[in-house]
Amino acid sequence: MAGKTATAVKKVRELGEEDVLKASEKDYMNEGQLAFFKKRLVELRDQLLQNADDTGEHLRENEITTDPSDRATLEEEYTLELRTRDRERKLLKKVEKSLRMIDDGSYGYCEETGEPIGVARLIARPTATLSLEAQERRERVQKMYGDD
Repeated sequence: MAGKTATAVKKVRELGEEDVLKASEKDYMNEGQLAFFKKRLVELRDQLLQNADDTGEHLRENEITTDPSDRATLEEEYTLELRTRDRERKLLKKVEKSLRMIDDGSYGYCEETGEPIGVARLIARPTATLSLEAQERRERVQKMYGDD
């Protein structure tokens, strides 16, 4: 029994980007591809969390300066850093959602149409939840009716 388990584990070898791209359509979102994207998403999540920790440390350092121009520069740097972290916080939510989708088996498929999103698109944007066509359609509608 232990020999069978070891063999099963070996079958899901770690795939590289080229391997994932070369896979046939019938192998779409197989175990190897899911493992590839999960690893990529976990690495992205870890980097985002590390950035947040670094920002927290940086803001706690409380550089004190009496020069108004230096103070303005510091405040601008903090504002930019916080804006970047806010974007990363939103991305982190998408990463977490993508990881849940891998676990529930829906990762890689368009939320609107159920069609495959495509490996190349997922490599470029691993948090994509819409196929290119669905995304373009959504953007056209937003453009027509305003960016709410």
